[in-house]
Amino acid sequence: MKKQDLPQDESNLKSANMTEVLYVTDDNNNYTTANSIGWEAKKAALEESLALINERIEEAKQNVANHRVSPIMYFMELNKMDISVLSAYVGMWQWRVKRHTKPAVFKKLSDSTLKKYADTFGISVDELKNFDGNNGT
Repeated sequence: MKKQDLPQDESNLKSANMTEVLYVTDDNNNYTTANSIGWEAKKAALEESLALINERIEEAKQNVANHRVSPIMYFMELNKMDISVLSAYVGMWQWRVKRHTKPAVFKKLSDSTLKKYADTFGISVDELKNFDGNNGT
């Protein structure tokens, strides 16, 4: 693609003050790089991905409110993590992290264990303990 033909359609990249570096050809047909704020196809894909992420966050919030999962699940989704990523951050086996997403097990966790999760999520232990799916965040 020629440098002058590089699409500059409005996208989520621009609202985040980001650009994407792409390889293009200049006037002499030499490869070079150029910044793009996006194009229509990429914008549609990003919007759909963000909508899916927001649905998962809302579903996790409802599951916490209905006592199906612990607040760990909500904050994991909010921080765009999965069990394997979270387990690496908190330094625990995946099966332990998955177990901690059960409300009954979560209630029995020590403050030192909760602190590992809270630090990973960038919140306080009290925020983690007291999140019930009905309060803000």
